[in-house]
Formats: sequence, structure tokens, C-alpha cells
Amino acid sequence: MVVVAGAGMAGLVAAARLRELGRDVKLLEKGDRAGGSMLLSSGVVWRHRDFEDFRAECPDAIEALQRLVYDRLDDSLHWLEQAATPAAQRDTGNPRTVGRRFDPTRLTEALVRAGGAPELSRPLDELPDGEVVLATGGFAAKLAREHGLLLRAAPWSEGDGLRLAADRGASTAGDLDEFYGRALPAPPAQIGEHDFVRASQLYGRFARVVDDDGRPVFDRTPSWSETDLAQAIAKQPNGTAWYVLDEAALTGRVRDRTVADMVGVAEELGAEVRREGAQVAVKVAAGITHTLGGLAVDDSARVLDRDGEPLDGLYAAGVDVGGIASGGYASGLAQALVLGLTAAESIAHS
Repeated sequence: MVVVAGAGMAGLVAAARLRELGRDVKLLEKGDRAGGSMLLSSGVVWRHRDFEDFRAECPDAIEALQRLVYDRLDDSLHWLEQAATPAAQRDTGNPRTVGRRFDPTRLTEALVRAGGAPELSRPLDELPDGEVVLATGGFAAKLAREHGLLLRAAPWSEGDGLRLAADRGASTAGDLDEFYGRALPAPPAQIGEHDFVRASQLYGRFARVVDDDGRPVFDRTPSWSETDLAQAIAKQPNGTAWYVLDEAALTGRVRDRTVADMVGVAEELGAEVRREGAQVAVKVAAGITHTLGGLAVDDSARVLDRDGEPLDGLYAAGVDVGGIASGGYASGLAQALVLGLTAAESIAHS
């Protein structure tokens, strides 16, 4: 019996693949539903179009793990469509990337059917004997609480996998303070978990980003993902900043939305939006989606000890794994899909 801890994307994929390969699975979920943070996402599973871009945009990452995700993703997406549900859209809408978009609700339901319903409200409190896949969602909730930031993810990502593996002598990879996130409308805005995608204020490149006294928060053009900007805002007092826009900036577009559309969502949700003449200022706050640091694994998804040797029977997937997007931004869902499959296949073939 293989124990899979976590019924987000990585855990559901691992359970489904293990069952497909003839293994019995006990799937445990700390929360009160399946789907994890994937259920709250846009559902886009992607990789960089060119591996050299992946390396350049995530320069501090572990190349062997990046190569694993990059090389396996296309076949993994094919498996996902065959084993679960067809993609809702067969491109990402971004010329820098390739991948597919899935409806998160349908994908969750299909993976539950394929992998078996999880035992809900069942955290893994200690590591059992035998084979275990840790897919507990990283520790975004813990990091957000410690730094007083907004959480843009499921609330159960408290670092259970990291803690349990560390107790057995596991090592870590990547910067444990680094995260992927978005600027969100700042309090008093009221943001529900199903607002996470539409509430993202993803137009920092069109704005002057300043603190409460009008001083610049970010001294360069943000990356295309703007996760570097979100991390810079996180370092400000209260984790907030202002996006100041002129009239022309409001017509700018980020994929299928205009800047004005995104400002409108911030107003709808109750954020502080100041209008003076043709100028608009929106108060934003950093929101953490998932951590980038985590457990060190090899390219079979086996967790490594502090000497770099595999820990017997212990595997990790999804953002419980660190070092794949260090220094930049890559798809957390791609990491979950590929590492979930890799962990399952490593166990089944061992």
C-alpha cells in the first residue's frame, strides 16, 4: 500500500498513475476537499518554449530537475488528457510558453475518479513504514503568516511534507523564503478564494510602483511574469505598494484583459483606488501562491538526505519539491504533473 499525502494536482496524479500501474493507494488530504490550490488556479499547465529560456529565467534552479519537467511535460499532458479529461484550450496564449489549459473543477473530478476519493480532513502526522509520496502543497500558508502577507492558495499548505521529511534527515533545495505570487488588491479588499485569478493586478509593467511616500519600490522593469515585483512588494512595510497609472496605461493589455478591467476588479472587491484627473492609483498587496524552495529530490522524485543519498521509500512531488524555479518563475502545475507521474512510476518500477 502506497500512502500519498495531499490530494492537490501532484497527489491526485500520483494516485491515479499508481492505480493505473496496479498499486494499491491510500490517498490522504488534510483539507476538506480535493484539488488543493490547483482548483483555485487558471488551470494552465505549461513549460517554457525553449529550455535555454527556462534556464535563463530561473537561473538558480537545479538543471537536472528543470530538464525532467521540460522533457517530460508534453507526454505528461497527453497522459493527463487520456487518463482524466480533455484540455479546455490547447495553447497558453503566451508566445513564450507551450502547454494546455484545463478546467480546474473538471480536472479535479476526473483525477479523483481515476485515483480514488481521498480520505478528507486526514493530515499525515507521521511517516509510516513503506512507500510514501509527499504532495502536501509546500508551505505557502506558513510563509504568508510569518511575513504578514496575503495567501493566494489553499489554506492547508503549512509545510507538513517538509517537516515530516526533515525529521527523517531530508535535505532542502532552493531558497525557502522565495515564492511565486501575484499583486492583489490590498485590504480592505475582500478576496474570496475563487477570486484569486481575476483579482490579480498583473500590470506592474504599465505602472509606477511606489510606497506610501511616493518612493519607487522597484527600480527596473518587471519580468513578464511579474513574480519578481510581487516579491519586492512583499519586502515593503505591510507588504503593500501603490500602482500609479496614467490614462494611456489603462488601455494596456495583458492577454485577454485590459489594465482598466483589472483596476475595475480591484474596485469591485473594495480596494483603495484613488482617481485624480487622468491618473489612477491602486493599492496592492503581495499574495503568495506557492513556495519555490522545498525538499531536495533526484530525477526519480526520491527525497535526498543531507549527504545527497535517497531516503528509502520516500518520494516528493509538486511544490513540496524545491529548486525547479529558483530565481524566477515556472509552472507549478507542470511541476506537480511531471513529479507526480515520476514518483508513481519510480515506485511501481522499483
